Order: sequence, then C-alpha cells, then structure tokens
Amino acid sequence: MTRDAFLARYGAVFDHSPWVAERAYDLPGEDFLPRALAAIAQADDSDQKSLIRAHPELAAKVSLTESSSAEQQGAGLRHLSDAEFAQFSDLNKAYREKFGFPFVICVREHDKASILAAMQTRLQNDEAAEQQTALAEIGKIARYRLEALP
Repeated sequence: MTRDAFLARYGAVFDHSPWVAERAYDLPGEDFLPRALAAIAQADDSDQKSLIRAHPELAAKVSLTESSSAEQQGAGLRHLSDAEFAQFSDLNKAYREKFGFPFVICVREHDKASILAAMQTRLQNDEAAEQQTALAEIGKIARYRLEALP
C-alpha cells in the first residue's frame, strides 16, 4: 500500500492524531494496529499526552468526530438526565484538573454506570499510571474502529 493510501485508510483511526498513522507506516509489520501501538509507545511524553488530549470529554456537549459520537451514543452518553450530566461534568472536571487530560475509556465495553465507576476509581491513580491506562484504552478504541473499516 502506498503511503498516501495508507494514511487515507488509517489516518483518522486515532482522534485528531494522524501522526500515529504517519509514524506507523514506517514501522515493520503487516497489521496496522501493532505498528500504531508501537508508534505510540515510541512517542515522547508530549506526543502521548497530545494523543490523549485529542479525545473528547465523555458526555460533554461538544462537537465530536463521527466515530466518537457513535461510540458515546452506544453507551448512552448522548442522552443523559440533568443529574447524570452534572455527575459526568463534575468527574470530568476533577479528572482534567488532576491529570491535565480528559478521561479516556473504551465506551464500547461499558455503560453509563460502569464508566462513572471507572472515573471514580481511576481518579485515585497517579499521573503516570493514568497516562498508561488512557493509552491502553485508546488502543482498544482503535481496535474497534479498525474492525468497522470496510
């Protein structure tokens, strides 16, 4: 596959982070995901945090990529009661204040209740552990997105 075709196919798998596909192209291997995960692992701390920051806050009333919107819709996060929205907002704020990036979780593997529980639990982590957890969740999100590609 040419570089242009590769980037056209995989460039949007990681939210607003085409650099992952760009770097993955130059790595050995046949499957995209292991190459992309290697590119992320080899990236410096700043690039890794940039990748995490490219993800939207859960249940936030913001414009989302088509993939993020569908994923959040599937977990019931696009139609919250006022109380649920307030709870997500409070946890999002606390999380961002503590870690400097948004809470990231593979919502396809969760529902509202389990996401809220994970947010509360993960707020107890230190920044290094949480950064690694967020990157692992981004890898899960990417796997689902790749499975959905035609």
